[in-house]
Amino acid sequence: MSGADRDAIHVISDSTGETAERVVRSALAQFATGSARIVKHSRVREVADLQAIFRTAEEDGLLVVYTLVNPELRDAAMHMAVEHTVECIDPLGGMVAKLGTLLGEQPEGRPGALQSLDEAYFKRIEAVEFTVKHDDGQMPQGLRKADVVIVGISRTSKTPVCTYLAQKGIRAANVPIVLGIPLPRELFEVDPSRVFALTINVASLVRIRRARLKQLNMSPDSDYGMREHIIKELKYAREIFRENPAWPVVDVSQKALEETSSIITWMRDERAAAAAAGEGLSGLDRFSGPYSE
Repeated sequence: MSGADRDAIHVISDSTGETAERVVRSALAQFATGSARIVKHSRVREVADLQAIFRTAEEDGLLVVYTLVNPELRDAAMHMAVEHTVECIDPLGGMVAKLGTLLGEQPEGRPGALQSLDEAYFKRIEAVEFTVKHDDGQMPQGLRKADVVIVGISRTSKTPVCTYLAQKGIRAANVPIVLGIPLPRELFEVDPSRVFALTINVASLVRIRRARLKQLNMSPDSDYGMREHIIKELKYAREIFRENPAWPVVDVSQKALEETSSIITWMRDERAAAAAAGEGLSGLDRFSGPYSE
């Protein structure tokens, strides 16, 4: 078969091949016709499999692109390319070799490592997008899709905690508790093992809210920053928490964002493990700090 008759780009990978395929498609997009076929060969782990692919590529292969982390397979592919007179590109091998030299380390040769990174990256992106859309009680109809739902009154770090969790790939939503206003019914349709409540002591919240009012050039004498009003809000939230005993309550007073997030992540994992073992939710984590004035 003449070179002009070849129309296939064979993508060979010892993992899923999705990363190499995306690279090829991105390159093809630079050409008006983009008429080449892409034939993907995933999870190629044996030399015999390579031989079969290269025999086919000799007939219809415009190009072979391989991402093989196993050095023996990579060397075999290089020799087969010469043997079968097929043009080849190894986008991963050169970079791995160069990084090995610069870092002074030997690569692990672990298939799928790049794919694992890609999946983790896209999981984080999805989690961040979900968290932004479900911040501060927005889109309550989506709460059931959340990995974690956080409830609490204003300035108890709900949004920062959710944002931090989202960066870890956890889809987090938050619902504000506002004095005298019922919580959305959708919140009570969420698996209670995924709902967490935040509280704080009065002195800390007074300080935080008054600093916020100052930032906004608002009067510190508004209800939002008044001690008496804050006590009412905290007591109102406390009653809601008592009515929903399956929600663990985390006291964020004097806690860093990372500490609060770690506590919630740990409790979520423990509750999931307890549920899987049929132990239920009781006895694990009611109040992680006392309400105090």
